[in-house]
Amino acid sequence: MNNNKLLIIANWKCNPSTQKEAEHLFTAVKKEIRKIDKTEVVICPPFIYLPLFKQKRKNARQSNTIQLGAQNCFWENKGAYTGEISPSMLKDSGCKYIIIGHSERRSYFNEADNDINKKIKAVLKNQMKPIFCVGEKDRDSFDSEGKSINEMSLIISEQIEKGLAEISQSRISSVIIAYEPIWAIGTGIPCLPDDAMKAALLIKKTLTGLYNRSIAERVKILYGGSVISQNAIDYIKGANMDGLLIGGSSLNASEFIKIINRVIL
Repeated sequence: MNNNKLLIIANWKCNPSTQKEAEHLFTAVKKEIRKIDKTEVVICPPFIYLPLFKQKRKNARQSNTIQLGAQNCFWENKGAYTGEISPSMLKDSGCKYIIIGHSERRSYFNEADNDINKKIKAVLKNQMKPIFCVGEKDRDSFDSEGKSINEMSLIISEQIEKGLAEISQSRISSVIIAYEPIWAIGTGIPCLPDDAMKAALLIKKTLTGLYNRSIAERVKILYGGSVISQNAIDYIKGANMDGLLIGGSSLNASEFIKIINRVIL
């Protein structure tokens, strides 16, 4: 595990549906984590709520209690790109982190590895931190059959190699990699901690091949996929992860706080 603070990231996805609900959820989380100093908590809401949350952080006595992140971005800072949000806009909206390459972006919006690579470069250029998501589709990737394991290895290694193409050694330490097995996202079927650890070791091995071992050890690796308060600690202690990327559970303030409290004990 990376020796720095744990990183707990809430990905609200396309939720909640009103500003009032979003404000209530944000305020409830912010209130409960004021005294937490062992963990960095990041909220990634829909774009439209970022200005509101930026102001709430500015007005708070401890503005560093919650960091803001975005769920996606475009790879240019400005231009004739109807409907897109640029990294520079997100930085101006108070974002420190941006999720890149989430499986839902890959599957629903056909984002390719090349697109993801351009976005990672754009985020780094704007001096923010990309949360680079990787993961395999099939649950049998860790079966005892060597073929399945090799297929999983090839998928994750290829995603990392293409996603990090031309990312220099001086910038790679700002990249966070989130292992999210697609079959575990939103299904209630979490990945076993031992298998998550195998994936983390594979990620570090791939990074070592691209850079070196020392650099690979400095890159934070998170787990995401059906994380709840009952299993969260297993990924931190058992799988030796540096943090968590949380979807559904982050929409319930009390459950999200339980997760944070359990992993910092």
